[in-house]
This record gives sequence, structure tokens and C-alpha cells, in this order.
Amino acid sequence: MAFRWILACQRRREVITIRQILVEDGEPLEKAIKRFKRMVEKEGIIREWKKREYFEKPSTIKNRKQKALARKLMKKTRKTHDSKGGY
Repeated sequence: MAFRWILACQRRREVITIRQILVEDGEPLEKAIKRFKRMVEKEGIIREWKKREYFEKPSTIKNRKQKALARKLMKKTRKTHDSKGGY
């Protein structure tokens, strides 16, 4: 019985972990690829890769996080205000 493997590498703090999926003989490759994509998306490998593709200064990271927090708070206050019947 022959097996095919689909792999994805992820590097975290100089440790490379390989994600793999076992594709059996009777299983269509499209189904296995779909399963693999779902696994990679769930673990956030692509998102992390895109985030680390270019160097980002620590000050830029700090500013981005502060803006995200401000947006989150605004959304939360807007939700509570809307639920109380305000405009």
C-alpha cells in the first residue's frame, strides 16, 4: 500500500515543525488537499508567515496593537450603546 504525503513547514524560535497529512490510495487528492489547507489555516501557519515575511519595527508593532485595541473598545461600546436603544 503506497502513501503520499503533503507537508508544510513552520518555524518557531529556530525549531522547524513539519505538518503532514496522510493520503491513502483510494482517497482523491483534491479531498486531501482540502483537508491539508483546513489544517494549515486552523493552525495559522500562513497568517504567521505573512506577518513575519518582512521585518516590522517594535514601535510599529506597538502602534498596530494599540490601534487594534482602540477599534475593539469602540466596537464594544457601540454594541452596548446600540443594545440599550440609543442612536
